[in-house]
Amino acid sequence: MRQILLLLAAMLGLVASAQTRREINLKTWEFSRDNKTWQQVQIPHDWAIAGPFDKKWDLQCVAITQNGETEATEKTGRSGSLPWIGEGWYRTTVSVPAGYEAAELVFDGAMSEPRVSVNGQEAGFWAYGYNAFRIDVTPWLSGNNGKMDVAVHLQNLEESSRWYPGAGLYRPVKLVLTQKTHIDDWSIVVRTMSVADGKAMVEAEAKVINPEKDMVGTMSLVSPDGKVLSNQDLRIEPDGKFYAKFTIDNAKLWSPETPYLYIVKTGVKKQGSGQPVLVDSKEIKTGIRTVRVSREHGFQLNGQTRKLKGVCLHHDLGPLGAAINKSALARQIKMLKAMGCDAIRTSHNMPSTWQMELCDSLGMMVMAESFDMWIYPKCKNGYSRFFNEWSERDITNLVLNHRNHPSIVMWSIGNEIPDQSSELGRQHSIRLQGLCHALDPTRPVTQGLDNAEGALASGVAQAMDVPGFNYRVYKYAKNLKQLPQGFLLGSETASSVSSRGVYKFPAELNDYARFSPWMPGYDPTAVKGSDGQCSAYELEYCAWANLPDDDWRWQDDYPWVIGEFVWTGYDYLGEPSPYDEYWPSRSSYFGICDLAGLPKDRYFLYKSHWNKKGHTVHLLPHWTWPGRKGQVTPVYCFTDGVEAELFINGKSQGRRKKLDAKDDKFNMEEAPLNIKEENGRLDRYRLRWNDVKYEPGELRVVAYDEKGNKIGEDVRRTAGKAVQIVAQPETTTWKADGDDLLFVRISVQDKQGTPVPTCQDELLFTVSGEASFEAACNGDATSLESFKQPHMRLFNGELVVILRSTTKAGQVTLTVKDKRGRMKPAILSVNTQHK
Repeated sequence: MRQILLLLAAMLGLVASAQTRREINLKTWEFSRDNKTWQQVQIPHDWAIAGPFDKKWDLQCVAITQNGETEATEKTGRSGSLPWIGEGWYRTTVSVPAGYEAAELVFDGAMSEPRVSVNGQEAGFWAYGYNAFRIDVTPWLSGNNGKMDVAVHLQNLEESSRWYPGAGLYRPVKLVLTQKTHIDDWSIVVRTMSVADGKAMVEAEAKVINPEKDMVGTMSLVSPDGKVLSNQDLRIEPDGKFYAKFTIDNAKLWSPETPYLYIVKTGVKKQGSGQPVLVDSKEIKTGIRTVRVSREHGFQLNGQTRKLKGVCLHHDLGPLGAAINKSALARQIKMLKAMGCDAIRTSHNMPSTWQMELCDSLGMMVMAESFDMWIYPKCKNGYSRFFNEWSERDITNLVLNHRNHPSIVMWSIGNEIPDQSSELGRQHSIRLQGLCHALDPTRPVTQGLDNAEGALASGVAQAMDVPGFNYRVYKYAKNLKQLPQGFLLGSETASSVSSRGVYKFPAELNDYARFSPWMPGYDPTAVKGSDGQCSAYELEYCAWANLPDDDWRWQDDYPWVIGEFVWTGYDYLGEPSPYDEYWPSRSSYFGICDLAGLPKDRYFLYKSHWNKKGHTVHLLPHWTWPGRKGQVTPVYCFTDGVEAELFINGKSQGRRKKLDAKDDKFNMEEAPLNIKEENGRLDRYRLRWNDVKYEPGELRVVAYDEKGNKIGEDVRRTAGKAVQIVAQPETTTWKADGDDLLFVRISVQDKQGTPVPTCQDELLFTVSGEASFEAACNGDATSLESFKQPHMRLFNGELVVILRSTTKAGQVTLTVKDKRGRMKPAILSVNTQHK
């Protein structure tokens, strides 16, 4: 009788006869480099990050043409000097629950050229390692006793990247199970049509795969505070699409300052004589906001003109490699926001979904980039091998996957594309920009152009919604005269270089022309005689580049310059300019923060200019200089104040005042910008005492605003011998989910508690309790120490240790000792917690 009643109920539509969707994250896999010997790994995974470092990995002998080079030379650390070259295999077995009729594997990225097999049969391939892609695996749902054997083969060719790309299944993989009739996830799109007087008009659409005639679409809108604002049943059109319109009073708009997120719930249900049956549903988060660019108003978010204060980021996470991690991404974004940064350029490739979700929730605008090359190869085995066949598919996946993220404010179709000076490059620009518009008409499109004359002559610059120019700021005014748009963007700026805690004397401007074969003053012996470090006085930059101060003059004085993206927010693996030919340099010097995520002095220079929520007073250099007594040791202060007084051991060294903008005579159109200091080049945005003579003790600066009010001070003290190790966690909460990372800053102090900035001792790390050692990094671009071994030397008194929680809540103890046993160990006890 019970079976008969259930059958009747199903026929009447009172109960569902099939399950709704299920998404399974595929985290545990087996991995092999030879397809014979296997080890268990957790995804995301980067097979190369453990090393060892060796110059033989992807040793390139090339001329970097975008840097102006004409002759090939050996570039030892160009792609990170880690073993990412070659093949790799991954496999896993999934027990598929019964009751599903359709299945799809979703890869957020796989490095590279992933070829996917299911139950021994090839299921799909994708060429580009940075892009998300989906594979229909429905044919393998039945059979094999309810199990699905998934295998992925990856191949990384030499000379296929200009930086460290990582290797493996470095982003998440999931299996999506649905019924035959289901919602196409990437068909869901939510667009803000208008915002006026607090009222927002929003349109949404989605598509049903295999709809039946008695089905309807559903959409509901939930406010940031959890209130259901609208719940609609919608007619499904013959093509499977359905559409909704929402009117929101008192709309909470998304911005970096107010990252409000709404929830859109999309579903399809089967109507009948009884209760409707939900067949499938999908929930996304999105934001209400508008983006505009124009001659009259520049860049506008929600109708408000603002300058983009952005940074470029490569995809690696320093000592974690390319393996994506939410807590590491959140750490980056939060540190950048504290600096005053409000935008990220995902240079030079498609971003991860996790990164975009965090930018949405934390409030960070994004330029989502796609390619580093089109037809002309920058690397002999790079993306140019695939461009003609794959570029439209890759742009399509980029936009469809990410167009609901409110953080993304523009698309970028390329970076420093050599084709930019040709008619074919103009045609490709129009084609790819048009594809972006067709898939998403709400956002402008840009690309980073490094050949201004060529791009303007070909019409590429004029064709873009947002003409973006990389470097060569002295050409901005000339460029503008040829741009019908009436504005331009600094799509890549600065390329200043420094090493945290390294100060070189005399403190002077350095454009590394002596390292550059195409520059006057080139000295082929200069690199060999160097130490592989750049000065932290923040006076150095590469020969094609300039100082932050130079960019800010254009940003501040001309409304038609709509913002900038600084190269780069963080140091990254590979591309160790200006030490491309110096071994063992294997990572960059461009970062505002170093590879460990520790802020350089430049962080505070940018913070003093960008962050208007509080005051910044930062003093440099450190004040521990044995053997320099009586020698000139310049002192700088980076502050939002306009004036400051410097003291050594209580004795005034004088007051300095910033150069007023109206008195600024620096010629910004001088070509090229060289190493001159005339006319206050360094005095508008920083305070300098160039004639200070060093004496041990206390260095103190007191800063004042334009009204003479004290806004803050900073102190540096001469340190003695290091006797104590200090371990300071960066966050106070730590989730016991097996993925959350705790970043612990390690430093050393003397007996007075003064940091010792010159200590380079090797430290040892042990971890007990409910966590494991994940990695360590000291930020030294020349270090060949493995990130994955529990020991590392300090670099100028600091390093970072990274711990990974288990899935069990409990106490964790980190003990840090010095190898020689001369210092008091640091013992840090913290607790992990479930949500």
